[in-house]
Amino acid sequence: MHRTPRRPGAAARSAAFLVSGALAVTALAGCGSDDEASKPAAGPDIAPAAREQIKDGGTLRWAIDALPQTLNTFQADADASTARITGAVLPSMFRIDAQGRPARDADYLEKAEVIKTEPKQVVLYKLNQQAVWSDGREIGAPDFAAQWRALSGKDSAYWTAHNAGYDRIEKIERGANDLEVRVTFAKPYADWRALFSPLYPKDVMGTPDSFNEGARRGLKVTAGPFALDEIDRDAEQATLKRNPRWWGEQPKLDKLVLAAVPRAERPAALAAGKLDLADVDPGGADRIAFAARDKGASGPLAHGPGAALTPAQATRSWAIAHGADDDEAAEEETTARAKTRKAVRKYTAEQAELHGFKLRKSLEPAYTQLALNGSSGPLADERVRRAVARAIDRSKLAESVLKPLGLPAGTVDNHLALAGQDAYADNSDALGKQDTAEARALLAEAGWVPGGAVDEEKKDHPKAAGSRADDSSKDSKDSKDSKDSKDDKKAGKESGESEDTGDGTYIVGEDDQKSGDDGKPGDTAAAASTPLLGAAADTSAQYVALLHQADAAKLRVADREKNKHSDGLKNDAKRYDAQQGGAPGAYAPKGTAAPARAAAGPLAKDGKPLTLRFVVPAGAGSEQLRSVADRITQMLEKIGVRTDITKVADESYFKDHIASGQYDLALYSWPASAYPATDARPIYAKPVPAADGSLTVEQNYTRVGTDHIDQLFDQAIGELDQDEERSLVKQADARIWAAAGSIPLYQRPELVAARKDLVNAGAFGFQEPDYENIGYLKPGVKRTAPAPKDR
Repeated sequence: MHRTPRRPGAAARSAAFLVSGALAVTALAGCGSDDEASKPAAGPDIAPAAREQIKDGGTLRWAIDALPQTLNTFQADADASTARITGAVLPSMFRIDAQGRPARDADYLEKAEVIKTEPKQVVLYKLNQQAVWSDGREIGAPDFAAQWRALSGKDSAYWTAHNAGYDRIEKIERGANDLEVRVTFAKPYADWRALFSPLYPKDVMGTPDSFNEGARRGLKVTAGPFALDEIDRDAEQATLKRNPRWWGEQPKLDKLVLAAVPRAERPAALAAGKLDLADVDPGGADRIAFAARDKGASGPLAHGPGAALTPAQATRSWAIAHGADDDEAAEEETTARAKTRKAVRKYTAEQAELHGFKLRKSLEPAYTQLALNGSSGPLADERVRRAVARAIDRSKLAESVLKPLGLPAGTVDNHLALAGQDAYADNSDALGKQDTAEARALLAEAGWVPGGAVDEEKKDHPKAAGSRADDSSKDSKDSKDSKDSKDDKKAGKESGESEDTGDGTYIVGEDDQKSGDDGKPGDTAAAASTPLLGAAADTSAQYVALLHQADAAKLRVADREKNKHSDGLKNDAKRYDAQQGGAPGAYAPKGTAAPARAAAGPLAKDGKPLTLRFVVPAGAGSEQLRSVADRITQMLEKIGVRTDITKVADESYFKDHIASGQYDLALYSWPASAYPATDARPIYAKPVPAADGSLTVEQNYTRVGTDHIDQLFDQAIGELDQDEERSLVKQADARIWAAAGSIPLYQRPELVAARKDLVNAGAFGFQEPDYENIGYLKPGVKRTAPAPKDR
């Protein structure tokens, strides 16, 4: 399991929903259509059912990656499991809806609005008069005030991971009655809805000791539809029970058991009746699909252990096992055949039990990106970054990941929001569409030419931190393919089945890494090796056309002018590192022809070849990620850019490479956020030189940032007019595209195995669960969707 850093601010809302950004630019107005944000690329797939159709009682066993280390979402080691528990047991003034937008939760909040903007912003919360903590005390102003003081950043005794938004509050006081809370801000705060979600009781927030330690392993006082019953660390599960003081609609389930089960083991756990709901990787998803297809069929399965064995291989195996010439080989083969037969029996029995499960599919509220480290080397030159970006066909990469899973295979065209969210607009034309000739021209202008003299270098350059001695490759693609092929053959021989455990894409904000994305069912016969999850219909209609070409032209003109717009990207993006590779902000003149035979040989400049180190995790769950890296490598070869793919241990991938800047190219993911103005600033903030010469990068791991972008963040976060704030966010995204530090590729797939009679649960997409409505369908009832919940 891969552990990764989290985006600041994420823990307070959800480990699955995090950051995006907000900024502004005059040269690139956010001119996307209003329809762009109207519909998510894929909606939730949760088998919605009305409450009257659901049985009362029952237990749901739900897989998680690991038990949480803390139940305080505002601490640095909070993770997705923390959010899963707190979402069911604590109040939130606003929750995230199916379109990734904040929505009032009527169980806690009757109304919340800005009642003053001058001389200072004042927000008035009117609480549900029935809302009480599990100890009987009313939820009120003392809880709001305690949480503000703990998270304001003024008292260093509180070990908080972030204080965004709370540091802008001036005071909190009781309103006209006990059900009103007045929050006065010292500085305007656009994302005020992000605050107090979740809300902890004053018993937790009241003192540093209770904050730092009291809520790590337990929550004595709660106020959700469920309450924490126990956390059994030996059994690796947390049990939630109905909250007897809950004033809203009573939960349909008696208990909710969150069980820590590794992803590779989840199909077997589902088949054994140990789980009812579990995120699965594409290999596990295919097993669910195969089980549905094979129901009622007779004869041996055409997939699973031993299914890939050809008649010739089977004959040879029999001959070796029964041969008299080599007793040792015969014994070894006989043992292997017995092991395969046992595996086939086990697999067949499991598949029979998996008939009772349904695969639910959507897209996670997170996207995978290609990160370009702009701190030094060739990528410090903005022209080289742009060339790399223009060489990549993002549509092909998205299709390679999503189409085999039957999901919409569109690209992500925004850094700061996803389709369906208010801030979404396609601003990718600020960088430009895929264009090999334009990419070559940019490289030529930056001084990288084919056939240039290359200085002799030592062959044995030092290994990257965390890499294995045999993982560095001279010819990255060939050596990687060779090693992966050997590993696959070995795995197939030992188990007869090659189960994917994930795509290895790292989501910053999820400490316990989710896996999955390969899309292959394992060692299967040729006829059955194609995953059952067929290609989805074309989703181009879900994405609007690129920004008007006129806007992109304005940007190019503005950035080429040396003495105009001094606060523009060209001047802002000058490298703070002395090893810059050219004048940032320069562009190849429109129509510049690519140099002859541009990709015929390696590009070189000043005696050095243009080779970029592409760092990827080496773990068994990262096959799909490495496949995407291979495709990108092939695209870059067409413009003469070579890559050195370096495989590193999973545990060192983020800490020793991404966070420390020891890479040129890398793939990892960011979750989307309903509050981009707050959450994205650390992601795109301009790195600041420290006294020791190092860079303070916050979470801007590409090291590409500008003063202008920072100013736009500040503008957006203090803008109380929602339309204007969204406009700033859209403009800002265009500027981030132009900087070419990170290239969004595709939204991550969400694959969930659920019992067929389980309703209101599955692949949630953006939407946060309504825990009280999850349950099992009554026998013989035809499911119908419920009316929308009042929030």
